[in-house]
Amino acid sequence: MNTTPSRTALILAFAAIYLIWGSTYLGIRVAVESMPPFLMAAARFLTAGTILFTVLKLRGAAWPTARQWRANAIIGTFLLLGGNGAVVWAEQYVPSGITALLIGIGPLFIVLTEWAWPGGTRPGATTAFALLLGFAGVTWLAAPWENTSHGGLHLGGVAAILLGCASWGVGSIYSRHSKHGADSIVAASLQMLGGGTSLLLVAIIHGDFAALNLAAIPPRAWGAFAYLIGMGSLVGFSTFVWLMKHSTPARVSTYAYVNPIVAVFLGWLLLHEPIGPRTLVASAVIVTAVAIITTQKAKSAPAPAQAAAAEQTPSPRHIGPATVPGSSPD
Repeated sequence: MNTTPSRTALILAFAAIYLIWGSTYLGIRVAVESMPPFLMAAARFLTAGTILFTVLKLRGAAWPTARQWRANAIIGTFLLLGGNGAVVWAEQYVPSGITALLIGIGPLFIVLTEWAWPGGTRPGATTAFALLLGFAGVTWLAAPWENTSHGGLHLGGVAAILLGCASWGVGSIYSRHSKHGADSIVAASLQMLGGGTSLLLVAIIHGDFAALNLAAIPPRAWGAFAYLIGMGSLVGFSTFVWLMKHSTPARVSTYAYVNPIVAVFLGWLLLHEPIGPRTLVASAVIVTAVAIITTQKAKSAPAPAQAAAAEQTPSPRHIGPATVPGSSPD
């Protein structure tokens, strides 16, 4: 039986993904100062996925089918290895607030991926303008004409973040087409387990176990790691998939331009990350581009009557638990 959530529940859920996901960039930055990046991310998602899956099983959830395991492992690999893994590695070199600003262009990659997908929709003139505006903002923020000592960003880190956005876009669009039939929260646990396993394999190849020095990890890094598991994954990710079931993708995607503001503020307040004029101008350009994308997607969404009729007809454009026209590979 479907129940309509209260207005209070929706407000609290949106506040959670705005504030919690905005703060995870800071948590990642603190954790990777002393923890190998891929191993940290693998441990985070494997722990969170195991806890969530165990709770669901204790509450009587059915054992997932092989198809559900396979589909969600693929989605989790794109979202958490390609998306989050690239970002975790990049935050060794790029400030947390700037990372969040760069990830803010995630909706642009969603639009491009959607267009490239078989049967996808070509973006209109306004959306195309927003795409160009967003990439211009990213270019201005990254300042590839400057070296790092003169205010430019680590280009390898920037490239990794953009690659993570692209991977998140592919995973999101793939989840729309994947009709595995698993409940959204069950799917979230499977995605964390599948993505965490992929991250663990990369951690082995990358040499993270050899680089691990438990004695050198300070208490604040352990605190950040625990925060990423409890708040970032269990609360944030679960809230996200719940909102995808009870709200529209366009509304949920508004976190894509709230998270960077939260992340920049926290990075400045707690880690003393600099905020210069170029950062302010570039962030305004990127946020504007994302806002245009989201507004256009909201305008093109079907009317309630059309949406209700569409729910009665099988469609390959099923919105899975991890699908949103935004990006938060955090």
